[in-house]
Amino acid sequence: MVFNLPYPPSVNNYWIASGHRRYVSKRGVQFKKDVANIFLESKLAGFRDKPVEVYVVLHPKNKRLMDIDNCLKPVLDSFIGFAYDDDKQITKIVIARGCIVVGGMCVVRIELSPTLGESSVN
Repeated sequence: MVFNLPYPPSVNNYWIASGHRRYVSKRGVQFKKDVANIFLESKLAGFRDKPVEVYVVLHPKNKRLMDIDNCLKPVLDSFIGFAYDDDKQITKIVIARGCIVVGGMCVVRIELSPTLGESSVN
């Protein structure tokens, strides 16, 4: 399954700390809602508790260099309960920086992981 998502918030502004409490920021909550709507509109069934592989291509909105790994956690967390039950099911993650796109964008492909003992190389 492939999803075209808005550009995710960085983990640096996804979580907000208040004293000993940590919670998802307004921007993070909106991103999670956007992902939920996109997934539900796709009418695809998730993989439930099966192992999955996730491939992410981040298309920045400008030439400014950023740490692509800072956007990964919000993307993975947003699919919990839709594409998979828990992000602990992810057996492989591939992340890449794509070309610049007006407004930014994130393309996510989620696949069923091969059975144990097999290898998938892309």
